[in-house]
Formats: sequence, structure tokens, C-alpha cells
Amino acid sequence: MTTQQPPATESVATQTHSSAPDITAAILVIGDEILSGRTKDKNIGYIADYMTNIGIVLSEVRIVPDIEDEIVNALNALRSRYTYVFTTGGIGPTHDDITADAVAKAFGVELYEDERIIAGMLERMKPEDLNAARRRMARVPRGGELVPNPVSKVPGFRIGNVIVMAGVPMIMQAMLDGVASTLQTGVRLTMQSVEADVPEGAYAAGLSEVASAHPALSIGSYPSYVDGRFKNQIVVRGRDPEEVSAAVNEVNAMLAAVRAARG
Repeated sequence: MTTQQPPATESVATQTHSSAPDITAAILVIGDEILSGRTKDKNIGYIADYMTNIGIVLSEVRIVPDIEDEIVNALNALRSRYTYVFTTGGIGPTHDDITADAVAKAFGVELYEDERIIAGMLERMKPEDLNAARRRMARVPRGGELVPNPVSKVPGFRIGNVIVMAGVPMIMQAMLDGVASTLQTGVRLTMQSVEADVPEGAYAAGLSEVASAHPALSIGSYPSYVDGRFKNQIVVRGRDPEEVSAAVNEVNAMLAAVRAARG
């Protein structure tokens, strides 16, 4: 996906949708390596872009350690709140890969060894190499459906509204492609941006007025530091393209008035 991320942290005049989006999602990132900083997450931004492009509103991201109760508690909170929950990480062969165990516990079901996964693994390795550690990757919660993995062939799984995917970006992306066509989607958000060549403090009040006039839109100001100077970008998002365009026109008029007042 190629949707550009906002350049920095939102700072002023944020306005959220006046009603809850119909189709929502959360990401649950699982792994001590993410929290320690040893591994830099590359999946959150990709999934966020992907969801935006298919009309699903990503509403929350959580990162939890490789502790079963932490995963279970976070998963239960998120799956009760959002249409979909995407998990990444923790479905490999080692002892600390406990996502399948935690998901099964959250849903109150047992794990079983899926013979289809075993058969797929035997297509890539000798029977004597299919040790107990590798067999861990064939465990699926009872009632789960497999999520295809064309890269390394060991699938993820889906149970209820929870989609469990690998943490390796290339594999996660392939799994997401495989499951995307089965997801319910909503209206894709329209996004327009305006480069603001004046300080945030000079337009903050005016931008708040524009945001207040358009409660169904998300309007934010994003500062960044590029080539030795600060830059500000105002981003307008919403479901109604005409309202987004109208708000952008108001933003441009407001900025013009600010420039004129500053001389």
C-alpha cells in the first residue's frame, strides 16, 4: 500500500467522527522483542494503510509481551470492542511463541494439531525433521479457520473476529492479502492535506473553528522537521468527499487570512 503516513504527531485541532464507524479494527502486536526495541515493528503502518484503503477504520493498537495472561486480557478487550482484531507475532516454533495458546484460552477452546498444516510442512521437509518444535506451528484453536501463507506455507488462523498472523512483515503481508477478500468493509475515507507555511500557534484557533464546523471529519495538524526547518501539514479525513473538499477550502481561506494578518 502506498498511502502516506502523517509526518509527525498530531498536535492541535483534532476532531473525531461524530458517530462510531461501522467497520473498525485493532492491532495486537505480540512480542518481548518489540517492547525491548530489539525488533522495530514494520507491520502497524502497513496494516493501517491497508485498512484505510479498503474502508476499515483502524481504531487502536496495543503491544503486549510474551505473557499469556497479558495477551488474553488484551485480546478479550479488543475483540469485544472492534469489528476485527489483527494479531502479529508469536506463532513460530519456539517456547515463547504462545499466541495460539493465548487465543485458545481467550475463546475457551482447546488447541488441536491440524493435519493439513502437517501435510504442508512435510512438502517442504523430511519427516525426520518435523520435530516437536515445528509441530507447535500446526496447532489451531478448535473452530478456527486457516489463513493461507504462500511465503513459508505455515498458515495463520482466524477464529471469531480475530485474525492471527505472523510477525515477519513479508509473511504477514501475504496473510493479510489472503484474508482481505473475506472482510466486511465500509466506506473508504477521503484524505486531503494542506501545507501550512505559518506556525501552528498562528492558525490553531482558526483550525479549531473549522474542525468545530465539521464534526463528522477528522482534522489534524502535523508538525515535522525537514531540511533544517519546521513544516506543518494539515490533514482532513472523512467519508464525504464533498465535505472534505469544503473543509479544505475553509482551511486554505483561514491560512490566507493568517498570512495577511502577519504581513
